[in-house]
Amino acid sequence: MTTPAKLPELFGCLVFNEDTMRERLSSASYKAWKQCITDGTPLSISIANEIAEAMKQWAVERGCTHYTHWFQPMTGVTAEKHDSFITPAGGGKIMMEFSGSELVRGEPDASSFPSGGLRATFEARGYTAWDPTCFAFIKDGSLCIPTVFCSYSGEALDKKTPLLRSMDEVSRQAIRILRLFGDTETKRVTAQVGPEQEYFLVDKEQYARRRDLRMCGRTLFGARPPKSQELEDHYFGAIRSRVAAYMKDLDAELWKLGVLSKTKHNEVAPCQHEMAPIYADANTSCDHNQLAMEMMKKVAERHGLVCLLHEKPFAGISGSGKHNNWSLSTDTGRNLFRPGSTPSQNARFLLFLAAFLKGVDEYQDFLRATVAFAGNDHRLGAHEAPPAVISVFLGDDLNAVVDSIIQGTAHQDAGKRSLRIGVDVLPSIPQDNTDRNRTSPMAFTGNKFEFRMLGASQSVAGPNIALNTIMAEELEQFADILEKSENFQEDLQKLIRKTFSDHQHIIFNGNGYDEAWLQEAEKRGLCNLPATPDALPAYLAPKNLELFTKHGIYTQQEMTARGEIHIENYSTVITIEANTMVDMIRHDILPAVSAYAGDLCQRIRNKTACAMPCRYETSTAAELCRLTDDLQAACEKLAEDTARRPTEPRAAMHYCRDVLVTDMAAARKLADRLEVITDGKYWPFPTYSEMLYYL
Repeated sequence: MTTPAKLPELFGCLVFNEDTMRERLSSASYKAWKQCITDGTPLSISIANEIAEAMKQWAVERGCTHYTHWFQPMTGVTAEKHDSFITPAGGGKIMMEFSGSELVRGEPDASSFPSGGLRATFEARGYTAWDPTCFAFIKDGSLCIPTVFCSYSGEALDKKTPLLRSMDEVSRQAIRILRLFGDTETKRVTAQVGPEQEYFLVDKEQYARRRDLRMCGRTLFGARPPKSQELEDHYFGAIRSRVAAYMKDLDAELWKLGVLSKTKHNEVAPCQHEMAPIYADANTSCDHNQLAMEMMKKVAERHGLVCLLHEKPFAGISGSGKHNNWSLSTDTGRNLFRPGSTPSQNARFLLFLAAFLKGVDEYQDFLRATVAFAGNDHRLGAHEAPPAVISVFLGDDLNAVVDSIIQGTAHQDAGKRSLRIGVDVLPSIPQDNTDRNRTSPMAFTGNKFEFRMLGASQSVAGPNIALNTIMAEELEQFADILEKSENFQEDLQKLIRKTFSDHQHIIFNGNGYDEAWLQEAEKRGLCNLPATPDALPAYLAPKNLELFTKHGIYTQQEMTARGEIHIENYSTVITIEANTMVDMIRHDILPAVSAYAGDLCQRIRNKTACAMPCRYETSTAAELCRLTDDLQAACEKLAEDTARRPTEPRAAMHYCRDVLVTDMAAARKLADRLEVITDGKYWPFPTYSEMLYYL
């Protein structure tokens, strides 16, 4: 049992962290590693050997027999190949060894991971290379070494490599700007990220009886229960004992791995919950979020539960997102998006704000594409997630600052205000300079931007690669102008004013759920990309290809490959769902309903023979027969249309959206109506009422 007093000892106990390295390495090797982190200086093989030996000894002392290069291929999840530390020692004996070369480089098979055409199936060789900026950790008895993953010919086959590239690039361009403001101390600017993670918990036995949950991660059928989330009594409500035990166990496991799990609470929908971490650099946050999702599932099994990370496991109630809180901070401890007490006078903040607004406006299509996949299509635009139109929320105070700059008028900063509660015994509460807007895709929340469109299951790497690169581009443009200026203050003011004026239309502080906003967004020239097939072509747009190749984040081939992977993934997911739906209708729903209809017919015969009324049996049997015939026809159409799916990737993507998704909706409507009128003991799998209100 973890006690508060032992928590500092527990935290990071499975991590080969900085304190452990300082303790186990020579001062020269520790200093070399630190210099590698801060200055990018490469490590010599002798230093790598010493780090590897210390890492192995530490891991073996904690029961490890294997090590693995832990990497993040373009599947969106993690991958690992485990090798033991054993080496023959002669005479039939072994010894435990781990060299610097084994630490620095691994060689997993690269042929079967998604590559978008970068690799042919027969070209199997791939390399993993140690990322020394992330700490190794122990998981399931193996030493896990965070690595990048590339092909034999050098193409990035993972999500970590371009993320690291984008972090370096935004740092370079941000420092150019800081130097113009007289900052000579900052050596690095780091993208900081805090990803809030939503998830559902369901009973393991009930999960096992739902083929759609097992195969697709979401329910393909399910009638609306009598009670859903209308009373809003689950949100921030008292956590039930079984869930509380799970959350406590999850926190302990995450803390051991050095994951800064901070907040836990009930979310809006029944059985839905959230975990939020403390901020870290974008690279660490991405690694930790992957670990968090893995641990959520593993810990759930211990408690007889299953953790669902799909964006919409249950229709008709709120789905799960992942709010990506992003900012830039200097290595001297300053947040570059903190307005200060007088933001209208904080020229550095206003310049970074202007760069952000300009970047979001110019690359709104690509930001939308980074969160486009089949699962997220169920959320975006619904009433628990932002609309599919990208806009930025600034809040009244900051928006007034922007307006005054555009108009060239003086602005009176409100400063810190106190919120009067109206109860004498309560003190006044300091009021933030912005409200929160849960309908905004990109909301400024005081010192960071909250990108709210991410889906719960996705890696945070892609959206943060985009944010970093877009910001680097705009800062580079600003630096190119201001570095040539002969009157810095005057040209700075002109640049900020022009940028705000040119890109003010991306700012929207209203209700994103309002239908009128979509009409207004169209008038403003903002793009509305409601579904994944509408958004994914942004990967191949010339301006986006130019952006990422110019800054060295992706080669053109790497960028194109990622678009191809997302396109193929969408079609694959929809096809799996369609086949699963056909399978469940044929083998579960139709036989169950037929059995119930037969039972009703027998009752009708019995009652008729006794001259008893049988209105319920007669009307229900008639409706069952009609719906059963309709469902059979809908199932046959879905099966036939699935078999006719085109093979060309883009044609397949649009076909899946236009034909299969429509077929599935029609079949589900019939099946859900059958669920409502079928005797519960006949229905072949747990209903929403059972799953959502069982824990």
